[in-house]
Amino acid sequence: MADRDKPDDVDIEFDFFDEPPTVERPPIEPPPPKRGGRPPVRPRTPGRGASLPRLALLIGGVIVLAVVLVFSVNSCRSGKKKGAYDDYMKAVAAVVASSENVGKQLNDVMTTPGIALEEIEAQIGGLAKQQAQVVTRADDLTPPGPLVNEQESLVESMQLLQSGLTGLAQAFSQIQLASDPEQAGATLAGQAGRLVAGQVVYDDLFNARSQQVMKDGGISGVVVPDLSFLPSPDLVSQSSLTELVARLVQGGGGDGGGAGLHGNQIEVVTVQPADQTLSPDEENTIVASDRLAIQVVVKNSGDFQETQVKVTLVIQQSPQPIKKEAVIDVINKGKTKTVTFRDFSNVTFAARTSLKVAVKPVTGETNTANNTAEYPVIFTLE
Repeated sequence: MADRDKPDDVDIEFDFFDEPPTVERPPIEPPPPKRGGRPPVRPRTPGRGASLPRLALLIGGVIVLAVVLVFSVNSCRSGKKKGAYDDYMKAVAAVVASSENVGKQLNDVMTTPGIALEEIEAQIGGLAKQQAQVVTRADDLTPPGPLVNEQESLVESMQLLQSGLTGLAQAFSQIQLASDPEQAGATLAGQAGRLVAGQVVYDDLFNARSQQVMKDGGISGVVVPDLSFLPSPDLVSQSSLTELVARLVQGGGGDGGGAGLHGNQIEVVTVQPADQTLSPDEENTIVASDRLAIQVVVKNSGDFQETQVKVTLVIQQSPQPIKKEAVIDVINKGKTKTVTFRDFSNVTFAARTSLKVAVKPVTGETNTANNTAEYPVIFTLE
């Protein structure tokens, strides 16, 4: 008999213990951006942000370095360019100084009292040879390219000065003691005209044009030397040369031994800048300042040209008098020359003193009463 109470064998499967098959989940898509919203921020690569400032700094440094290099190169070029002009003008200055020395000697020869015709001719001939050497020095100079034409004008000016000296020496050799002063003076003036022309060529065609060339080229700070060939330019005028001949041939060779009067006189003494005329009979109050100047007007009261006229001024103050001297190279007959004295910084104030001026008598001068003048003065502050 079968056991009724015994259950039948039943196969029971416990499905909940079994793992279901693995199924991959689809990737989760990010939600679409909302309209009008900011786009998603991309994550920054580590280190990238830090390198940008360094890169910018590096680029900036390269630019600055390039600018500095360009500036340095341009400065070097500019400095080298200016140096070439400066060196050239310094060489010109040496040439000019030599030529001015020749001109000063000429001035001295022609104003030497008592000099003979033969001596003038010989000395001027020697000066012409000195000027020829100056021409050679000028011709040897090498200018910066833009000053080639001006260099030619420099040489031309020196050549004209040489030519004038040579012509003067030859003209003096033809003058005799019986020569007519007017005719001889005209001949001398014709030769001396080359000296004037040489000065003009230098001033206008070398000096002025050189300054303009450098200005146009951006060159500054370079000095073009001035030329002053004759200390007394009027010495080579026709009237002055005519009187020079008269002094030599009619005045006994310039020593005052010929017929006629010789002499100078004091015309007037003035105080500048006040334009105050001093009186010998009244007390004169003079305002002292750094602009104070005392001018003495001297007149040639004789019949001949006078040269190397010495003028003195003395302020008789205590304890130390002030004394000044000047020389007038040449005064033609009947003409006046003004001598200006400056620098009176050591005058004594508020004390009555005497100011005396004097013109040294020339050879052959007999009337010397008008060669001196004295004025009572008091110096005050402005």
